[in-house]
Amino acid sequence: MSEKRPVGITDTTFRDAHQSLLATRMRIEHMLPIAEKMDQVGFHSMEVWGGATFDSCMRFLNEDPWERLRKLREVLKNTKLQMLLRGQNLVGYRHYADDVVEAFITKAKENGIDIFRIFDALNDVRNMQKAIEVAKAVGGHVQATISYTTSPVHDIDHYVQKALELQELGADSLCIKDMAGILTPMHGYDLVKRLKEKLDIPIQLHCHYTSGMASMTYLKAIEAGVDVVDTAISSLSMGTSQPATEPIVATLKETQWDTGLDLDLLSEIAEYFKEVRQEYKEFDVAGNTVDTNVLLYQIPGGMLSNFYSQLAQQDALDKLPEVLAEVPRVRKDFGYPPLVTPSSQIVGTQAVLNVLAGERYKMVTNEVKNYMRGLYGRPPAEVDPEVRQKIIGDEKPIEGRPADYLEPELEKAKKEIGHYMEKEEDIISYAIFPQVAEKFLEERMSKKTRVDFQIAKEGPKNGETPYHPV
Repeated sequence: MSEKRPVGITDTTFRDAHQSLLATRMRIEHMLPIAEKMDQVGFHSMEVWGGATFDSCMRFLNEDPWERLRKLREVLKNTKLQMLLRGQNLVGYRHYADDVVEAFITKAKENGIDIFRIFDALNDVRNMQKAIEVAKAVGGHVQATISYTTSPVHDIDHYVQKALELQELGADSLCIKDMAGILTPMHGYDLVKRLKEKLDIPIQLHCHYTSGMASMTYLKAIEAGVDVVDTAISSLSMGTSQPATEPIVATLKETQWDTGLDLDLLSEIAEYFKEVRQEYKEFDVAGNTVDTNVLLYQIPGGMLSNFYSQLAQQDALDKLPEVLAEVPRVRKDFGYPPLVTPSSQIVGTQAVLNVLAGERYKMVTNEVKNYMRGLYGRPPAEVDPEVRQKIIGDEKPIEGRPADYLEPELEKAKKEIGHYMEKEEDIISYAIFPQVAEKFLEERMSKKTRVDFQIAKEGPKNGETPYHPV
């Protein structure tokens, strides 16, 4: 028998699974009751934070994202916790100054994150450099990431070169992030095989099930030597989420890649989330379906739902086929960026505007102008010079790392919102999402002030103590 090489499983149920299927609405109250059982499984890690969860906690759920992380860390004592970090964008949609990056990553590590999965929408390594440096300095595991896409410039040599650059920067492992679910099994095999030949660090594969290929891609990647794959518990898997954990575990059982995970325990967890999913019917976007549009247009599921929303608001849903066809053209004009946050929003919104206006680039967003100015980084290929001229005229794009052009932001944030501050993390939340965080922090203070008034009037109950902002 071949040498045993157990494959690790990273569970995405608490982050990407509900972000993909339930509009990032899962509340901490539905995570904590099952967390201890999930901690017993023996996952390589659990992805519990980052991506859109930070924003959604404050915007929709009236939860403090930092408090969520601390609560999960208290229960998940045996499992490494990981987060998705958008490089210099952190968990937001623009680049933040280096002082914000330093503060955010330092506090994320203090509050419980072990593994930082760091990516950049354009695969511009300069935009990942600071985050990697800080995560290493605070003792985190750096999982540098390449965002997978296909285009005339995105061949295996391109990805190997990026991976070598990231290893040189100090990455502890490498993730191939297939956010649209377009990595085919055969190409996945070839890519992993070449990376394993060239790199000295472990390789992890993250695929979405959108096209229906991801489980097959995982199996071929495992044959090629991939070390860890991302899955979600079956009741929150497939569709635009990840492949289901249990079939992968069953497939690898009694092979050299046996995960060693207990299917009975996973089945109990799946039953729990089957019930929980019923609580979020109004946000549930899929009946675990396959979407072949992603193979034709490379459009991730979240992007497609945005198109429906934008076109419905304009009473123009009949224009959807034109928009889908326009996306690859805009992407080519923009130098073939991978379609992942925030480039997916930039390209997608522009495709909608081009169709609705009846003329390409007649209307453009500020984000598109900034993209053409180089403020998001260096695109994988040259942008179309005529398109750039139409959008920003003779303005010369910047050449350097975009964050080098940003002034420090934390002190300004503290001056603006310090009166609501309970802890340092509040300032960081505000620096990243000023409007959302201000509303959240204001409501939190208002609520605690009401509690204080009640205590003063009736005396403390259940160990309550008056609130004094720091």
